Amino acid sequence: MSLVYRFLFPAMWLSWAAYWWLASRGAKPVARREPLGSRLLHVLPLLLAFWLLWAKRVPGAFLNERLFPWAPWEFWVAAFVSAAGVLFTVWARVHLGGNWSGIVTIKHDHELIANGPYAIVRHPIYTGLLVAFIGTAMARGEWRGVLAVLVAWWALWRKLRLEERWMAECFGQQYEDYCQRVPALVPFWK
Repeated sequence: MSLVYRFLFPAMWLSWAAYWWLASRGAKPVARREPLGSRLLHVLPLLLAFWLLWAKRVPGAFLNERLFPWAPWEFWVAAFVSAAGVLFTVWARVHLGGNWSGIVTIKHDHELIANGPYAIVRHPIYTGLLVAFIGTAMARGEWRGVLAVLVAWWALWRKLRLEERWMAECFGQQYEDYCQRVPALVPFWK
């Protein structure tokens, strides 16, 4: 059982990364791309958040302290939460099809996708990633997990705001109407 505790989360995240890489091959050509400096402002914090969750120990003794005593049921709840988040991102990625990009872009023949998970939240990939981060932080059970989730949230919120601006420029009133109907990240919370 200790092998499951040790390898389940890395296997989940590595499987997600492999799928993400394979699925990226069918993306449409880019018409407008986010500059590298802007991209680094959300990529580097996300890398920091991953490091906080996966490093054996991090600087700052209190960050390595447990939030609550370890129990096997917590691990399985955390695994369920992470898996739900990862699967939500995959569902969203499938619905985006060729419109997907890892960076903020406008594609040639870009379409506004408003069905599937995009009828629940405008940014389901970010929602799913945050849920997966929360689950992984729960499994870690240390204060650094809280910090990792906050850093990831900030990075994704920054990226979301830029993406929203570009989508509004591209789709105008259609996107504004969509924003009025569908919340950004949290279902049923406008």
